[in-house]
Amino acid sequence: MLKPDRTQSTTCPYCGVGCNLILHIKDDFIYRVTSPFDAVVNQGNLCVKGRFGYDFIYHPDRVTTPLVRKVPQQAGARTQAFDRSEWRQVSWDEALDLVADRLVEIYRRDGAGALAAYLCAKATNEDNYLLQKMFRALFRTNHIDHCTRLCHAGSVVALQQAIGSSAMSNTAAEVIKSDCFIVTGSNTTENHPIIALQMKAAVRKHGAKLIVVDPRRMELCDYATLWLPLRPGTNVPVFSAMAHVILKENLVNWEFVNTRTEGLEDFARSVEKFTPEYAEAISGVDRGLIAAAARMYATAERGAIYWGMGISQLSHGTASALSLIHLAFLTGHIGREGTGLNPLRGQNNVQGASDMGAMPFHFPGYMAVDDPANAPRWEAAWNVEPGGLNRKRGLTTTEILANAHPGGVRALYIMGENPMMSEPNLNQTRQHMQQLEFLVAQDLFINETVAFADVFLPSTSWAEKDGTFTNTDRRVQRVRSAILPRGASRPDWQIICNLAQRIESRLGVTRSAGWQYTHPAEIMAEIGAVVPEYTGVTYARLEKNGLQTPVWDSGHPGTPFLFAKSFPRGRGKFHPLEYVPTAEPPDDEFPFILTTGRVLEHWHGGTMTRHSKLDELYPQATVEINPADAALMGVSDGQVVRVASRRGAITLRAQVTPKTTAGVVFIPFHFAEAAANLLTIDALDPQAKIPEFKACAVQILLAQAEEARLVAAWEPRGRYTWRGSPPAGRIPRSGPPEPMP
Repeated sequence: MLKPDRTQSTTCPYCGVGCNLILHIKDDFIYRVTSPFDAVVNQGNLCVKGRFGYDFIYHPDRVTTPLVRKVPQQAGARTQAFDRSEWRQVSWDEALDLVADRLVEIYRRDGAGALAAYLCAKATNEDNYLLQKMFRALFRTNHIDHCTRLCHAGSVVALQQAIGSSAMSNTAAEVIKSDCFIVTGSNTTENHPIIALQMKAAVRKHGAKLIVVDPRRMELCDYATLWLPLRPGTNVPVFSAMAHVILKENLVNWEFVNTRTEGLEDFARSVEKFTPEYAEAISGVDRGLIAAAARMYATAERGAIYWGMGISQLSHGTASALSLIHLAFLTGHIGREGTGLNPLRGQNNVQGASDMGAMPFHFPGYMAVDDPANAPRWEAAWNVEPGGLNRKRGLTTTEILANAHPGGVRALYIMGENPMMSEPNLNQTRQHMQQLEFLVAQDLFINETVAFADVFLPSTSWAEKDGTFTNTDRRVQRVRSAILPRGASRPDWQIICNLAQRIESRLGVTRSAGWQYTHPAEIMAEIGAVVPEYTGVTYARLEKNGLQTPVWDSGHPGTPFLFAKSFPRGRGKFHPLEYVPTAEPPDDEFPFILTTGRVLEHWHGGTMTRHSKLDELYPQATVEINPADAALMGVSDGQVVRVASRRGAITLRAQVTPKTTAGVVFIPFHFAEAAANLLTIDALDPQAKIPEFKACAVQILLAQAEEARLVAAWEPRGRYTWRGSPPAGRIPRSGPPEPMP
């Protein structure tokens, strides 16, 4: 067995759990990953991605040299294809000079509203802070967003409205202290496997009662006392009916309600109609189960709620999250260990990116851009003239692309995001991408979005740079450089600083915002100087177990759970709710409800895991169909089917399984060959502007012979070796580039 030259401690680059990794390195090559048993987050446990999903670093398709198109693409005629002959390798100076020239040209011609940036929940806190700083301080735009808009924006808005803070209130490991906990809209065993281990231990070893509320029969249902199989999009009736029972049976914690909340009377009137019988008629959940769940949660000494994107990814995602918050308010299950409101954040640093201001409505630290008191802080920090920063809210992720047209957004800078896999209604997204005048991509690989770009800036992986991630527990942890950057790739923070200096020179800036950092620790010091919750976060203090924000000063130990005495907004606020159906209910033509999500072996758009050996574990997309539905359609397990919505169609194999309920089908969204988001609808939550990924109407037909043949031809080789012509509705691609030197 190999013996390492050295080891390096770092943090996992996948989900929001934030597991500690030990990278074993021989001759500058990572050959093994382990985790220490005293790791505070994961106690030595790792999922398959954390333990084995690092080999994408060495994939031959990784691009490590800056690229520029030989002939710039024209707005309206931009194509999604990567033909190596159309690109040329260039030096960093040439690539960054071109980017600076074009961005400044468009800014001077069309103003701040013509520029936008997608930040990245997989990049570090320092990377995201600098990119939003560059666009706000130099280009004066708030058209800045990242993937929280596509995952937990509904949760963020609801928590801000009700509490004044949008973070997870407790630490996930506290679940073993809970008497009862609800898991809803989260396939935790596949999406947050290490937290799921803690949930299982809470049930098996500590006697906790688990309530699962989800359309799919997931593994956690085997550990649950109650499973409420609701129809997608009916969260508000089910949880409001639970609130109805708590009020009618006087299971309310009146001391908490009277001293810590407001708005109960109006809320109580609004839930009068949400009887268990009414909720059953809408959701399909037995009224007795609803009442039993309400009593079980309300009578627990310590109750907690954990939720995922099955709550937030709806056109009424804000209301769905509020319906959970109300349960905690009524019972007082918040502000204590083993209780709380706990949205399970999806990506490794989506919490940190949000903290760093990677959103159109907030500066770092959730300081509203349209609050006159906030901009002066950042003008002072960034050496911007008084009144210089933009005080208007910017466009969200989906709005940025929808406004890609003359007179709107003309240039887009994308760091590590892949909207051509993650946006809903991808055929429409493709049309928007084609309207951009200039597109810069900063990434590791040529993915479905990068194929549209004019300039490619090769960044390093997490194992090749320093920085910090903030996990779903609000724990800020170190990311440490373990190996040398591959080829000419550079850390994201260095790319941004190099570019910002060029932009300042071209703009003739006399008051530099400051880009002369020598290490990310200096960037974190700048963050802490202005964001109160990060004041006590320094690299020296993060060495062992990290710190949970808020960390108010250099001696503060961090905050395992929030709201012990008060809420940031003062009193928690109840909000009257109404039931709003999904934007596209099933009908005779499209009789099934499609819901989407992740699988254990893959990650989001697949840019990392589908360049990994993990792709061999789950090499193809499938559609889960309930056995009763399959029997009615004459579909057998493994048969090729065509799934279509009003927006597109994909062809893939059926997986006949009782895991999904009758009338509901499930497709993972990792596979470009059968991109689930070609089907999803772009209806938005009016408050959070999050799309309705979790519910749209589809039909299922047996595939034609030619479609079945193409699916079979793809399977042995996977995503990045396919060269054929795609069936109608699929994202076209001409294949990847040859390996770069």
